[in-house]
Amino acid sequence: MEIGELTLRAWRGGTDEWRERVLRAAAERVGADGWSLAPDGTATVVLHGREFALVPGGEVQLGFDAAAFAPTPEQTASYAESCRDFGFPADLHAHLAEVLSPVRTVRLPALLVGVEAVDAGEVDFEEHGWRLPTPDEWEHACGAGAPTLFRWGGTHPDTDDPFSAPDGPQRRPNAFGLRIAQDPYRPEVTADPEVMCGGDGGSATCGGYGAFLAWLPLATAYRDPSLAELLDGGGWCDDLLGRPVVAL
Repeated sequence: MEIGELTLRAWRGGTDEWRERVLRAAAERVGADGWSLAPDGTATVVLHGREFALVPGGEVQLGFDAAAFAPTPEQTASYAESCRDFGFPADLHAHLAEVLSPVRTVRLPALLVGVEAVDAGEVDFEEHGWRLPTPDEWEHACGAGAPTLFRWGGTHPDTDDPFSAPDGPQRRPNAFGLRIAQDPYRPEVTADPEVMCGGDGGSATCGGYGAFLAWLPLATAYRDPSLAELLDGGGWCDDLLGRPVVAL
């Protein structure tokens, strides 16, 4: 098997011994300083002192079916209050369809993805041999195959915003071992200059839009259609993050 064609299905269905061989091959290909396979199946390599997680690809389903979303009573009440106070569309599902990418099936390569994002305006990706993920690659890396609204499930802590839950699920590594979609104030740029993921620049939290809308920017498929306009030729990059990717 070509390592770049490693699929998520194969990785999750493989034995520990087989996964160790695959990970060792990936580490050798990129000249990693070390590698490790955790009991939960997350795999990392170290490149120039920075951790990268192995993110298998293959044929994966991305996006979120907004029409099928069944909000909790608390989410429904929170959104209704946001509608009264800030004029959001009365139909929650219509709003979700505007800010979440649609359901689709894509084929993606296996990648090494930075466990932590870096300051997009301060690091020269080309110098390090990195690139930015495509929007599809970012979404797959974040959701790790989970079909739910958030990478950890369909609900969120009963707090006004992510900053009121410092030990909430957004702070825990995802199923690939990535620390991702944690801070709505710091979205991540992608290879598509019109698409940023993982946050809204803090608009909902700072604006007091309500708990559901404050948490929504951390949804795996969230894409604010107006956020990229703030870049204005890259001038806002100091406030943004970039997720380094190494091809296999």
